[in-house]
Amino acid sequence: MNMLELIEKKRDGGVISKEEIQFFVDGVTDKSIPDYQVSAFLMAVLWRGMNDEETTDLTLAMANSGSICDLSDIPGVKVDKHSTGGVGDKVTPILLPIVASFGIPCVKLSGRGLGFTGGTIDKFESIEGFCTSVDPSEFKSKIENCGLLLGGQTADLAPCDKYLYALRDVTGTVPSIPLIASSIMSKKIAGGSDAIVLDITCGSGAFMKDIDSARELARRMISIGKLAGKPVSCVMSSMEQPLGIMVGNILEMQEAVEVLRGRGREDVKSVVLTMAAEMLKMTEVGKGKSEDELKELCNQKLQNGEAFEKFGELVLSQGGMLQSDGSPVYVDRPFEVMTVHAKKDGYISKCDALAVGEASCLLGAGRMEKDDVIDMGAGIRLYKKIGDKVSRGDELYTMYTGTKAPVGEDRIDEALYRMEDAYEISDSAVSAPKEILDVISFK
Repeated sequence: MNMLELIEKKRDGGVISKEEIQFFVDGVTDKSIPDYQVSAFLMAVLWRGMNDEETTDLTLAMANSGSICDLSDIPGVKVDKHSTGGVGDKVTPILLPIVASFGIPCVKLSGRGLGFTGGTIDKFESIEGFCTSVDPSEFKSKIENCGLLLGGQTADLAPCDKYLYALRDVTGTVPSIPLIASSIMSKKIAGGSDAIVLDITCGSGAFMKDIDSARELARRMISIGKLAGKPVSCVMSSMEQPLGIMVGNILEMQEAVEVLRGRGREDVKSVVLTMAAEMLKMTEVGKGKSEDELKELCNQKLQNGEAFEKFGELVLSQGGMLQSDGSPVYVDRPFEVMTVHAKKDGYISKCDALAVGEASCLLGAGRMEKDDVIDMGAGIRLYKKIGDKVSRGDELYTMYTGTKAPVGEDRIDEALYRMEDAYEISDSAVSAPKEILDVISFK
């Protein structure tokens, strides 16, 4: 086969065969196809798209470009969860302990953040001693120990996807729905899960900017799941404003712990409980129960302390340190840089997730470039969100850096500029946006 012919074929709107896709994936994996041709093909896909069969063939080929994690020795249905990313998304540290407290094994392979979207691995590594580099040979013992595991993507897990994502990030081809769907699903399939629940975020702080795009991505991933023999359920959640009130690694883990203790904001709990109910539906626990019943059962795990206890077991299982009250010991502490107050009376009509995420990143909470070192203590605390009434002089937000990695005044000034753009105050009352926009369950 000839790579140039494949590029031209997709450029002109042709359908790429299973054999041609395998040729492409093999060439990417063994680096026999040069970057410039890989990038050209990705751009052709962005322009022309892929049908369901092409997208599934690409997904399965990428999943099989490395090792497939075998979790068959672990009893029960293994349900994996993935989010398409957002700002203030601290769902995983709350969700997994809830589900595991029902005796359901949870193996979660997560990624790091890049740019304004936070990464679950980074959040857990803000805990002193927590190790996310877990060899697949240890999965079974970790599950037997506490019922759940949180690890990073291993070097031999879907290596083609890792290479393609790095190129997509620097060639302007990230927003392609077939490429997003195949990237996510190839890792989930390679990770060995039996069923998959996806949180597809939608809004300014997400890759999917509108609900129609989110539904199309959901449809694609459900289709891949059907053709791959794995049930998929998609929750579409709003990312017009950050989730919760904390943005940044230690800050978000602190907020997650608050929810695990039975407290915390309702917007966070709404997304967590919806995701948990969808995960339980795919197991024996969920059979014969309504969504409301499952949400209530999950909420009970927060209120009675079982989820918090399971979270502590996870931290200790992977080398993390806990204080005497069960909360984590963190590698740093957030240091207050400044607090900004409202300049007028009114109602918060805008709290833009993208601007808040970018500001947090400038403070050091995210990576501007792939190899940047994250400041675990950096981030932003929000005191007011969309729909909240505000009086002149009320606290709007506080910006933080860590004590170990302070940033320069220029970055702080730029972060402040972004935050000023994030907020708008209206004279008339504004309704708070719904957190859950839609749910498309597997059949």
